[in-house]
Order: sequence, then structure tokens, then C-alpha cells
Amino acid sequence: MSRLPLVSHTDPDAVIARRHGEAISLRRFLADIERVVGTLPDCQHILNVCSDRYHFAVGLAAGMVSGRISLLPSTYTPETLRHLAAFAPDCHVLTDGDPDAFSLPALPFPALHTADDALPAHCTVPALAADQRVAWVFTSGSTGTPVPHPKTWGRLVINVRAEGIALGLDPARPATLVGTVPPQHMYGFESTVLVAWQSGAAFDAGRPFYPADIAATLARTPAPAALITTPFHLRTLFDEGVALEPIGLVVSATAPLPVELAHLAEARLGAPLLEIYGSTETGQIATRRSAVTQEWTLFPGIRLSERDGQTWADGGHIEVAVPMSDVIEQVDAQRFLLRGRNADLINIAGKRTSLGYLNQQLLGIPGVRDGGFHLPDGERDGHITRLVAFVVAPDLNERKLREALRERIDNAFMPRPLIFLDSLPRNATGKLPRDTCEALLRNYLASRSGAQ
Repeated sequence: MSRLPLVSHTDPDAVIARRHGEAISLRRFLADIERVVGTLPDCQHILNVCSDRYHFAVGLAAGMVSGRISLLPSTYTPETLRHLAAFAPDCHVLTDGDPDAFSLPALPFPALHTADDALPAHCTVPALAADQRVAWVFTSGSTGTPVPHPKTWGRLVINVRAEGIALGLDPARPATLVGTVPPQHMYGFESTVLVAWQSGAAFDAGRPFYPADIAATLARTPAPAALITTPFHLRTLFDEGVALEPIGLVVSATAPLPVELAHLAEARLGAPLLEIYGSTETGQIATRRSAVTQEWTLFPGIRLSERDGQTWADGGHIEVAVPMSDVIEQVDAQRFLLRGRNADLINIAGKRTSLGYLNQQLLGIPGVRDGGFHLPDGERDGHITRLVAFVVAPDLNERKLREALRERIDNAFMPRPLIFLDSLPRNATGKLPRDTCEALLRNYLASRSGAQ
């Protein structure tokens, strides 16, 4: 049975993380893992909700080397916690926040070593069996019920090593990864923690959200710095007009990136922007430089095939063949184009489009800071008659915005209503979940009804 190292770093003094400006060595990281292992309860499953990325990484590694499995759901709602309790009755929460905030048994994250502590002169990097299950990653379907997907160490390593090569991460010149996304999300899990472990890189322990915080974190990060982020965070960062220093790399995922935003990101941050394509089920499977090409290039070993009119992915790190949620047009064996999500395709009066395309048109209008189209629940019965759009555009009125939309989209897809808001309640990865859109629409309709 093959075994693979926890990290690719070999020098005990190599920097594996940066926390509040302090460099944390591999030696200290391994000592912190041992300390956390000694505090873990007698259970097989850990729900790691630590908000500090270094705490999360230490807790994840402690679970792995002690044979425990981490649970990574998409949310921590009461319903999700009830589902996890049924899925893994022995589950305990590991948190650097309030342990009393959870309905499951919880333990506080322990105090770790400091820079003044004496640490062993020599250290050994643990190795794990390739077939060891280290995590259950959960998606959330249209019903909100989390769907679990197992992740084994060997397949994860293959995936993130391929990602490191695709992103150009050079172990001889280690980068520091600054993530605006949580490490519990599949994108953050792979692209801010695991890829650093397997590419000789370091990661920043924080999760800057506001533009000033992102700019400050990047400014204090030694070169080369890489920003791991989303289209939403990029747009917000540039809209605020904060001063930005050049960095080494920008990485984006979780939603399609408009080409205009890709060009702006490369100009403002002085770095290539690489977009990642993947899913919770498959992990990451392709990249593209969005300012240069629309074509995605698959990771080595990944194959796409057509079955009954749907695209499936297999090979490489993918554990079992997976049906894709997107409409994919293959260019050749290694390259493809995205034509929208299956669930987002819309047909109104014989005219076809996708929510993704409409969102890009809306966000491309000067003066629109944020926005998104929504297909209400009652319109999903094959008799679509209307769309809704939410928009943040303080300097535009409805008439001007509709005029701009008419220049970009067919009148059949004009939103009715067009709802102006001060901000959109996006989640930690910059997405606007469907149930959130439904709640926004209900509130709008209720306010209109009350005003009459």
C-alpha cells in the first residue's frame, strides 16, 4: 500500500504558514499537530469549524494522522447539524470560537506553541496511506439536504499536485497563498491549504473579506504572493478603489469570471489571473487564463465523455465517474468550453439563454456594483414567464438600468421585477444561494403588498 507525505516541505525551518505577520515553520506546525492530537476526543469524525486558517489546517492534519475523518459541510445551519448528527453520531466540533454555539458536542481549539517555545531539533513528516479516507465533503442540493462525497488522501494529493503545476507554484521560490474563501469550502480546502502542503508553499492564516483588509494582507505578504479569491471579492476590491501592490498570481473560482473583470484584475494586480473549474464531486479538473482564452485545459489524466446527452468526467484523481452539471462543448481531448449550467438554462417564448449569461450582462453594465438574476420557484414548471433580478447600483435608476439591459439581452429575459438593494447577502464564497434569493423576493413582494 503506497503512502504519501502530509506535506512536501522537507526543511524543518521551511515556512508553512504566516499568521498575523509571523512565519510558522514546518517544525512548529508538526509540534502543533501533536498537541492537538492529544486533545481530540474518542471519536472518528471531526467537524472542523475553525475560522483561523492555520487552526483549521492543524486540526485537519491532527485528524488525518490520528485516523479521524473531517466533515466539511457547505453550511452550519441547525438543519445541517442535525443531518451531520444522523450521518456521524460520534461527531465532535473543533472550534476556535464559542463551543456553546453548536448543538453537537464541541471542544475548544487548544493553545498552540509560540515562537519562544523550545521545539525538537529534528522532525519527521507523517505519511498517510493513499487509500485513507480523510474527509467527507458535502454539497447542498436544491432541497438543502447535504450530499456527502468521500475524499481519500491519495486522490487529493494527485489533484492538488496537478493544481500546483497548473498554477505555476515553484517550490524553489515558495509563494504565500492569501485566501478570501473559507478553508472548509472545497475550493478553499484544496487551493489554500492542500495545494500549499503539496507545493512547498505557505498560506496566510487569515481570511480577509473587506477590500482594505485584502489590500493590507497582500501588502504585508512577502513576494511572491498569490490571491485565492472569487469574482465577487475581486469586483468589490476594485470598486472600492483601494491602493494595490503588484503580486505574483491571482486565482479565481466558484462562479464564471467576466472577461472584463479578468483584464481589470491583471492590470490592477500586475499578475496573471488563472480561473479554476471543478466541483465538490470532482474536485478541480481544469484551468484557464481568462483574459487570454475562453478554453479550459484539463488536468492530466482527466477525461470527458458524452453519455445520453450529458457530459461525464473521470480519470486522474476522480474516484468514480461523475455527471457534470454544466453544458460542455469539447474542443479536443484536453480542452473544452463552458456553455452554462444545465439547471440555469432558460427557455422563454422559444428563446434560450442561461442565468450565467444574464448575470454577466448585468454585471458588465457601468455603475452596477453587484447583481444577479433569479428564476422563482413557481417558474420552474416548464411555463416560465418571468425572471427576477437583484441589483446594487446606487448611481443608476430603474429606467437607466433597463435601457442598458435592453442593449445587452432580449426583451423576453428582462427582469420583472428589477429589485434594487443596498447589498446582496452573498455567502462566504461569494455565491448567492437560491434560498436566499427566494427570501429576498418574498420580502420584496411583502413590502409591496404592505405599501398598497
